Amino acid sequence: MHTPNVSLNNKTVLVTGAAGFIGSNLATELLKTVSGARIIGLDSMNDYYDVAIKEYRLSQIDKLASDNPQNTWEFIRGNIADKSLIDTLFDKYEISVVVNLAAQAGVRYSITNPDVYIESNIIGFYNILEACRHHPVEHLVYASSSSVYGSNKKIPYSTDDKVDNPVSLYAATKKSNELMAHAYSKLYNIPSTGLRFFTVYGPAGRPDMAYFSFTNKLIKGDTIEIFNFGNCKRDFTYVDDIVEGIRRVMACAPEKQEGEDGLPIPPYRVYNIGNNNSENLLDFVDILQQELIKAGVLPRDYNFEAHKKLVPMQPGDVPVTYADVTALEKDFGFKPHTSLREGLRKFAEWYHEFYQTKQ
Repeated sequence: MHTPNVSLNNKTVLVTGAAGFIGSNLATELLKTVSGARIIGLDSMNDYYDVAIKEYRLSQIDKLASDNPQNTWEFIRGNIADKSLIDTLFDKYEISVVVNLAAQAGVRYSITNPDVYIESNIIGFYNILEACRHHPVEHLVYASSSSVYGSNKKIPYSTDDKVDNPVSLYAATKKSNELMAHAYSKLYNIPSTGLRFFTVYGPAGRPDMAYFSFTNKLIKGDTIEIFNFGNCKRDFTYVDDIVEGIRRVMACAPEKQEGEDGLPIPPYRVYNIGNNNSENLLDFVDILQQELIKAGVLPRDYNFEAHKKLVPMQPGDVPVTYADVTALEKDFGFKPHTSLREGLRKFAEWYHEFYQTKQ
């Protein structure tokens, strides 16, 4: 078990992508669990998906911030690819911990819109690294992805596995982040930890994710497409488990050490955060429709089979994701535990309240 060596109390924490799914949940968790902290949220508020959901998340943070005056919450609208903005932020605030969750997400979108991935995931992350170089921080935590495992055949995926076979530009940018962080950790002794997230889901999530987009289509009476003829498996990880993992990692920065050559041994780590349970997509959609009916999102007599179509694999996709979280459990005494049914139930209940009660 790693011993916490970074106190978040009375510190300034920068969370990029703060209006995003994981970022907003992390901000609310920090507001509830730390004391005397200044939490700065940065987000470009781009329209990759419905901005109303991002605004809803921010409104939830604002409410919580007003109920927790022991901490300070400040939101800044801006892009991590804007180097002058990042430099100004680091000049203005004495930032102790950075959690970089800002990124252009989505595998399929990277095939049709590659430019935004280079801008956000490569240039933006470089700007963060440069700022940490010139304004030393106690810990840089950043989002990687299970996508880095690409076409690996061995499962479950371990951080000890080689990850040299990305099958999408998105995956390549995330692997690049890990390589860049390693180089900066080595050169400038920046404690950094990368987290490979596995299919994150939950209330107020991303509408481009399968569980959310399926729900939108089923309500309209459209047909949902299940790729690889239903033979895909995913390690679905509930957002609260992801946030708990991030919070524990934030408090345990890799120790700075010198090697025999007198140069820094990179204070660098990478972990998987996944549910350690790979679910078949057909089982997943069956549980989803059951919970949508139970929550009143779909009628009880909904003919689900009539709205389901099995289709071939799409470019950039992989057939299986499955996280080995042995290292996470050993080092932090934690592993995700929320069942798929419990998580989808919470999503369905949120969806009913957010959308259908407004109609």
